Amino acid sequence: MSLDQFDLRILTALQRDGTLTNGALSEIVNLSPSQCSRRRSALEAAGYIESYHARLDAGKLGFNIRAFVRVSLHAHGKEDHTDFSRWLADQPEVQSAFSVSGSADYLLDVRVRDLDRFADFVHEKLLILPQVAQVQSDFVLKTMKADSDLDIAGV
Repeated sequence: MSLDQFDLRILTALQRDGTLTNGALSEIVNLSPSQCSRRRSALEAAGYIESYHARLDAGKLGFNIRAFVRVSLHAHGKEDHTDFSRWLADQPEVQSAFSVSGSADYLLDVRVRDLDRFADFVHEKLLILPQVAQVQSDFVLKTMKADSDLDIAGV
């Protein structure tokens, strides 16, 4: 599927507000609601739109600690990475996890309510894994930008 200007406008509008109805979307992109509906469905089917969700305020919900945790493994075999990936999938504290290049193997975005819960996560869950060699944590002091919108104007 190749994207045209209308598809890009639909994607831009939906990443700003995923709750837009096809009627509201049609006013933004200058297409009929039925055309917007067909295009939206095609974009979803083609995988350009992965999901719709609400962004929650973690602080208001009591998740006051956010840390980026760098994890290095002892060994780098396929089984080590597979086991670690399976473990990650079951950790509600880990919001996002990335396999990265550089001084660590993984970068984890961890959210917890307080430092005691962070310590429990690190000491009672992460460090006891046999494949984990090293853990380094950086705590977020202040969020300067938290925008997840992609700049698709030049696509």
